[in-house]
Amino acid sequence: MFYRASLQAAAALASLSLLAGCGLLSDSGSEENQKITVGTTSSPSTLDPAAAWDGSWELMRNIYQTLVSFPTGSTSPEPDAAESCTFTDATSMAYRCTLKKNLKFSNGEKLDARAVKHSIDRIVDIHFKGGPAGMLGSLDRVETKGDDTVIFHLNKSDATFPFILATPAMSLVAPGDYPKDKIRDDGKITGSGPYLLDSYEAGVSAELTKNPDYKGFANRKNNAVTIRYFEQSAQMVNALKAKDIDATYRGLTAEEVVGLEDKKEGNEGLQIIETTGADIRFLVFNPKDPAASKPAVRKAIAHIVDRDALVAKVYRGTAEPLYSMIPKGISGHTTSFFDTFGDPDVKQAKEILTSAGITEPVKMTFWYTTDRYGSSTQPEFEELERQLEKSGLFDITLESAPWKTFQEGFTQGEYPVFGRGWFPDFPDPDNFIAPFVGEESVTGTPYRNKEITQELIPATRQESDRGAVSKQFERAQQILVEDVRLLPLWQGKLYVASGDDIGGGERALDPQTVMQMWELYRKASW
Repeated sequence: MFYRASLQAAAALASLSLLAGCGLLSDSGSEENQKITVGTTSSPSTLDPAAAWDGSWELMRNIYQTLVSFPTGSTSPEPDAAESCTFTDATSMAYRCTLKKNLKFSNGEKLDARAVKHSIDRIVDIHFKGGPAGMLGSLDRVETKGDDTVIFHLNKSDATFPFILATPAMSLVAPGDYPKDKIRDDGKITGSGPYLLDSYEAGVSAELTKNPDYKGFANRKNNAVTIRYFEQSAQMVNALKAKDIDATYRGLTAEEVVGLEDKKEGNEGLQIIETTGADIRFLVFNPKDPAASKPAVRKAIAHIVDRDALVAKVYRGTAEPLYSMIPKGISGHTTSFFDTFGDPDVKQAKEILTSAGITEPVKMTFWYTTDRYGSSTQPEFEELERQLEKSGLFDITLESAPWKTFQEGFTQGEYPVFGRGWFPDFPDPDNFIAPFVGEESVTGTPYRNKEITQELIPATRQESDRGAVSKQFERAQQILVEDVRLLPLWQGKLYVASGDDIGGGERALDPQTVMQMWELYRKASW
């Protein structure tokens, strides 16, 4: 089984929920008391899976189905809309799935092999910029046999393909409502997942109710979920304390986490659950920018940035320094950036710039998003600005934008340097290297390196034993260090804050760190 070692801690934590024990009925057993309201600062940028390679997955996991998925506690993909899936050859180049019987979408259309082919083909055909088409680079064609069999023919060996199919980006959509050649943008969803989307107001709320026709692995422990979207985490925390929402996910600042952990006045009846996170934050340097295109400038920044100070001042123990694009807990992790650049060294940074003929402070603009990664993002970039300007070698201007505008900007190559976060598509080193290189980099700026894209990644995808590919990923990480096109900063921990009457928080996060809303329930009062 893939990734067993890297997910032991998560599996162990998930098993703690078995201790909750108190049954799943509310005080009165009424349907009203089994409605859960969850707050988050991460609102969807799209409702169409063909355009989603971001936090939009949060909502999609709960209202769409995929052929395979990650049931609670699992460490590898298992059937969801599919009855079974398997590679049909030893070279991992043909993947066959047989569908469950009598599946249908919320509009009444049949969820059959034709619908599966339509769902995957349109991702490739639309090829939305910054969207998930880049995940399907190994897909050659989709074949259907009858109503219930789909075969994915690959153009090269890809042992990670089942994990790609398990991502919400590969959600199955109704052909009648989702055009093959364009993104659906009417603000509605037609799915077959655990919940139906009753109503949606962008940036405000999503109302979910049980899908009576759902046939999948999710054991829904509530009857309905309201997701409320907040611009600021302080508003979300206040809503939690006022019991206007039952739980929070994504967006808590370090101060808020620490504050909620303190059993002080105002925190009565609240709990906070911590899980190991594989989410990372990093800087992206745009090679089209006059300053960011210079290796000396990028290396000087790598010598100056003080991750320990950044984490201590801004994240207060809720994150840890990261010296590799592959985080701790994932096979292949190294400390390659520390090994090369060491502790912060302004003198070394100055020597590098001087050797390149740069003697005046380098003027650069750093961009960040205001509403995707939580309220700590602004103080994080203010700290980066402080560190770089204190060196006397840089003159930094900070700019920010809401995620939708920010995403449009970086995909069009408008930002010289910008901050990105990455929540893993699946827990494998491949997913922390491959998305950021090649012509279709998720950063929006092509990163061409033939050794990584044509040698290292293809070699690892022939190996089903993911623990046997460490050497290739170590080399890939060293290349990233030599280029400094990406600069890892930190990896985080994940927190679910809720009222102490809410159970299931320990089981609510899948290996993709996506919230499985169906695990949340209101505890019985005995």
